[in-house]
Amino acid sequence: MIEFYPQIKHAHMGLALTSGALFALRGAGLLAGMRWPKAAVVRYTSYTIDTALLTAAMMLLTILPGALYANGWLATKVVLIVVYVVLGILAFGQKRPRRTRAILYVAALLTFAQIYCIARAHHPLGIFYLL
Repeated sequence: MIEFYPQIKHAHMGLALTSGALFALRGAGLLAGMRWPKAAVVRYTSYTIDTALLTAAMMLLTILPGALYANGWLATKVVLIVVYVVLGILAFGQKRPRRTRAILYVAALLTFAQIYCIARAHHPLGIFYLL
């Protein structure tokens, strides 16, 4: 399966960026009071992209050697993904004041940016490692 590594990696990267972009658009739309981000087709598209993203991640995890993850960057990334998901769920909840949802939304976007930087640097410090 290692022969498919480049294709799986590129699919994973593209799906990650697509997922983040859709989250950013949905969050901005919800904060602006638009109705389209709540539509079932948008939610199910997001679920589909995220499922494909997770599938590609699991495929990469199984075909790459464990030594690649020795410095803890993958564990840090997984923890931040959980934080990102929780922040996203809280930001999209309608029972909170708009200002609180905006703060949670920005925190989720910053968390996504850190996840991206960790993935690119293969280092647990992500953006801070690049500085």
